[in-house]
Amino acid sequence: MAGYLTTHVLDTARGCPAEGIRIALYRVSGNSHKMIAETVTNADGRTDAPILPQTAYKTGTYELVFFAGDYLRATGQVSEEILFLDQVPIRFGMNDAEAHYHVPLLLSPYGYSTYRGS
Repeated sequence: MAGYLTTHVLDTARGCPAEGIRIALYRVSGNSHKMIAETVTNADGRTDAPILPQTAYKTGTYELVFFAGDYLRATGQVSEEILFLDQVPIRFGMNDAEAHYHVPLLLSPYGYSTYRGS
């Protein structure tokens, strides 16, 4: 079985899934970034399918970029022109060719965290 990558976003300030966050996935090699997928979170704060499915999975270094500023404005949590958090990049490595990697984002207007989920 080949590996794959999933993600989800939880709005910790409001205590609910973060619906409508645009997410881009890049493959990173040195200083080069190549976008390989883009999606939007659903009502459960998840993507409808793995952002990197088994058919496209390769080990390596990746970066998820969460367009948090658009979501925070749309939900009325921020109104400033210049946001503390706008785009949130998370760079990580996947070195197991058969693993399910899950990289969630826990988001509020002034902080975030992540971890390797299951």
